[in-house]
Amino acid sequence: MSHNILLDKLETVYIRFKEVSQLITDPAVMEDMKRYVKLNKEYKDLEKVVNAADKYKDAVSNLEESKEILANEKDEEMREMAKMELEELEETLPELEQEIKFLLVPADPEDSKNAILEIRAGTGGDEASLFAGDLFRMYTKYCESKGWKISITNESEGTSGGYKEIVANITGENVYGTLKYESGVHRVQRVPSTETQGRVHTSAASVAILPEAEEFDITLNPADIRKDTYCSSGPGGQSVNTTYSAVRLTHVPSGIVVTCQDQKSQIKNLAKAMTELRSRIYAIEHQKYLDEIAGKRKTMVSTGDRSAKIRTYNFPQGRVTDHRINLTMYNLAAIMDGDIQEIISKLQFEENTERLKESGL
Repeated sequence: MSHNILLDKLETVYIRFKEVSQLITDPAVMEDMKRYVKLNKEYKDLEKVVNAADKYKDAVSNLEESKEILANEKDEEMREMAKMELEELEETLPELEQEIKFLLVPADPEDSKNAILEIRAGTGGDEASLFAGDLFRMYTKYCESKGWKISITNESEGTSGGYKEIVANITGENVYGTLKYESGVHRVQRVPSTETQGRVHTSAASVAILPEAEEFDITLNPADIRKDTYCSSGPGGQSVNTTYSAVRLTHVPSGIVVTCQDQKSQIKNLAKAMTELRSRIYAIEHQKYLDEIAGKRKTMVSTGDRSAKIRTYNFPQGRVTDHRINLTMYNLAAIMDGDIQEIISKLQFEENTERLKESGL
């Protein structure tokens, strides 16, 4: 793509950025919270493009200036400086251009949202529960490294440790857009602690990442929700099993049930349960979007297909393999300790490349 064509495309971005900048200061727009939040999100996205575009425009201008000096300047020192700058710019411009192309491709609409993490033990009995616990620890460590907050809303412990099921809210910047690649079946190959003959067993746990729905994303009719309260179980101090602080919500039309018991306060548990219920209902519509685009991208990694085997953790060989992009890494210990950014970055790059092809940029 020539510099002029890309600069022409960027002009429309500048125009829209100016429009949105004015709209978010309009009192009438600020009264419509749903529109205001949407415009704020668009402003932040456009601001990234504008900042990158400014760098690109400066680089293109400097490139033309260097070419002009080489064509007309007689002073050898000036010519040498222009030549060095020209070589440097010809190397960096394609990188800037690629960055802008990725930014110009519309992001998936839910990427900026917080997320709900679900991990469920699959085949493998107690070993699967232990692995589910290991995965939760891995994600907890990763969230800490990103400065995100993770809070458990519901858990069911395994008989020998780990979890049969655990659900948590994760809040921070672009949580869903980062973690959505983790949805699917994770397999582990290792010698269980209960194995006396040293045989390697294969177990599995399923991971689901749901975008957290905000209040204005979906409207729930209170008449459609049945609320039950009961005594909490598990960690929680003296209030456990003495106060009806745990909350179970049933959305009658869909049959969706959510529970929350991690707080001592019933009011706080109810608020968390409502957030999760909204998100689960919202996820049904989001799944339709995922199904629609899944067929368009051969490397689509966020289809939401929870039955797809996406990754294998092989302990005897110390390796992790992501089957979607044929990526194998031999730093299993670090990965289980939360160092999963490289895997996620490679998955993001593959998906962005597919989206770039779709856009025709």
